[in-house]
Amino acid sequence: MRSQPTSRRLEEPVVVPGGTLPGNVQVQLVKVAEGLVDPVNISNAGDGSGRLFVVQRTGQILIVDQSGAVVEEPFLDISLLVKIDNQEQGLLGLAFHPEYASNGLFYVYYSDYRTNGDHFLVEYSVSADNPNVANPDSARVLLSEEDPFTNHNGGTLKFGPDGFLYLSIGDGGAAGDPYDNALDLSTILGKIIRIDVNRQGVEPYGIPEDNPFAGTGVVIQVPGDLSQTGAYHPEARQEIWAYGLRNPWQFAFDSTTSDLYIADVGQNRWEEINFQAGGTPGGQNYGWDLVESAHCYPPAASARPGTPVPADTVSSCNPAGVPPVAEYNHDDGSCSITGLGVYRGTASPSLDGIYFNADYCSGKFWGLQRDDAGQWIYQELLQTGLRATGAGEDEAGELYITSCATCGSGGREYDPYADPQGEIWRLVSADQVPEGAETAPAPGEEEESAATPAIFGEMVATPTAGSPVASSGAPAEPVTIEGVELDWNPNEVTIPANTDVTVSIPNNGLAFHTFVIEELGIKIDMDPGQVQDIVINAPAGTYDFICDVPGHAEAGMVGTLTVK
Repeated sequence: MRSQPTSRRLEEPVVVPGGTLPGNVQVQLVKVAEGLVDPVNISNAGDGSGRLFVVQRTGQILIVDQSGAVVEEPFLDISLLVKIDNQEQGLLGLAFHPEYASNGLFYVYYSDYRTNGDHFLVEYSVSADNPNVANPDSARVLLSEEDPFTNHNGGTLKFGPDGFLYLSIGDGGAAGDPYDNALDLSTILGKIIRIDVNRQGVEPYGIPEDNPFAGTGVVIQVPGDLSQTGAYHPEARQEIWAYGLRNPWQFAFDSTTSDLYIADVGQNRWEEINFQAGGTPGGQNYGWDLVESAHCYPPAASARPGTPVPADTVSSCNPAGVPPVAEYNHDDGSCSITGLGVYRGTASPSLDGIYFNADYCSGKFWGLQRDDAGQWIYQELLQTGLRATGAGEDEAGELYITSCATCGSGGREYDPYADPQGEIWRLVSADQVPEGAETAPAPGEEEESAATPAIFGEMVATPTAGSPVASSGAPAEPVTIEGVELDWNPNEVTIPANTDVTVSIPNNGLAFHTFVIEELGIKIDMDPGQVQDIVINAPAGTYDFICDVPGHAEAGMVGTLTVK
């Protein structure tokens, strides 16, 4: 049941990077821990212990104590239950009950191995005799949902300021939401759901009375006025809080205002930040897959696939839903937004109230905040060589970021334990970097690895044998070449000669594609939704890149790489 589009409000323009936050804001990242295996999220127990709990995609939850030491024994290890064949699968989310200090309950969200990757939300409890170890036998499954594809799994799990549990789930995967799940109210794919885990009776969880479809997601014999206004949705899932989302990998509540920020990973071109003011009712439709951020999706029929969407295209179609408050495009090598959260700590007062996000491919960090007049300001604050996979905050409101250079690369061939490169970083104002602390590397300074990273929100695999890797020369700015339906975007690319250049190649089409440069010995395969990262270091010259799937190059999947 695809919902009826709601009118799209454009009273306020969607802000893009380029603004200047008040107070001369400058930030840096300080390393907290390293050597982790595919870290993707961070949480705290809210029990006064000061511990950080780090979610490893491979199925473990580790504890970082107040001294910054990683406790050797996992808090929880469910690696035998978790499917990690795809980079976006695994143990993804963790949330502690607001009364964890007294009831010991916490919740995890993962891709289930036994069901070939279906979504599972499960309750656990801490052991009776050791606060640093959970009871693995206490598992209680609250919810499971069939997943049609392996990507777009969402993954954030948080208790809101209202005490209810919120979970983000992607649209089911592939590209372009082929099943139209995000706008289909009969499924929880492409949604943020909201449930009451303090159940009474036999049901595994309850439905909050003020959920938008709590009263309409049932068959009413005489719907009356509901049917006249279009508010009667008998097939709607009552758990739904928000819909029209593609892959809301990270969302966060502002602990002071209760505002909700949703970072939704885009398709071909745009990354977006959605906003819901604290205390406002649910039911927001954020528009996917009719729109990608504030732009029509797919682009106008007259445009070639992959053509950048003009700023005014939004007026040339019938867009729907609530527009984002901020967006950025992929022109600078960005590809996948990672939301971090609103800073409410005390160590860096100049950052108070700013919402932060990063991009996995470009390594950039931005800040977003309203000015005194209520207008949004969006500023690029830091360029790093990190690939941010997730985030979280401690009990004091300090923000932490997980990064990983190799997470999930290569699917089933990837051994996550062979060379763990996961790290944890703390966000600070630039004038609060402790003496002697290790800070985030600039682009090109990161340690090189034979493996390539995963994008949480998009998928990544390693280059095939024979792909050229860096051998000499200084690194350059990264480049993105998107494969769409029978086209490359862009189809003309220029890079410096004899220089390491990281090229990200996402397949944002619906078909299998390859990326081939015969003269350089490059050939990689890409399933729909998959991304490959390679490093090219080539002599000056002009090289053709094509998709060699029969018929694809002839249909237009040909581009030119100029090296000079």
